[in-house]
Amino acid sequence: MLTMKKLRQIVEQSDTPAGRAFDWTVQALVLVSLVSFSVETLPNLPPAWQEFLSAVETITVGLFTLEYLLRVLVAERKTRYIFSFFGLVDLIAIAPFYLSTGLDLRALRAVRFLRVFRLLKLARYGQAMERMRRAFLLVREELVLFFVAASIFLYISAVGIYFFEHEAQPERFASVFDGLWWAAVTLTTVGYGDVYPVTFGGRFFTVCILLLGLGIVAVPTGLFASALSRVRQGEESRKTPLS
Repeated sequence: MLTMKKLRQIVEQSDTPAGRAFDWTVQALVLVSLVSFSVETLPNLPPAWQEFLSAVETITVGLFTLEYLLRVLVAERKTRYIFSFFGLVDLIAIAPFYLSTGLDLRALRAVRFLRVFRLLKLARYGQAMERMRRAFLLVREELVLFFVAASIFLYISAVGIYFFEHEAQPERFASVFDGLWWAAVTLTTVGYGDVYPVTFGGRFFTVCILLLGLGIVAVPTGLFASALSRVRQGEESRKTPLS
């Protein structure tokens, strides 16, 4: 007889044959769902293919729903799971199917786009993803502080370029919000080239911003890389037997 303890081991643990089979089944369903979603976007699909893909979506959503209900059932702290990262991911994986009824075409497309977040379900099964999660927890306060500082710097950059370029390019820099777009693509070194300064002051300001903006990418990358290294060192120290 399948007891709650055995069911919990199957759903939450992957160190048993049944648990591994459960995990592999969910991962396969995610891949099938994403392939089906991609094929649906092809133009001029025959009606037979549309019906087949609709059936695939119905079956995968049904199985994802069963998985979600099982995880809620076996969770020792059900509310904690429901509002956890993976609990929300599991819910988002099935929500578009149930929300799509009665929506207009534009809203339906927006809801169906949420299906792509099923890819996040795969993050549950990778040790590397677990390391990344633990590394993020190690430096989350530093990253939040850096995000706040970067947001302030982004706004200052937007105001500055608006001050220098508004009179010369009123159609390009009509407001500070246009400056925010320029600042975002400049500080992240994307540089689309659709908006750029033409005045001497604007160009000089851009050079200064670019030099300072190198840290926008470098600092959080360095923090996260250091945290990942610490996580790996911690794992290796636990594996190494004491002499």
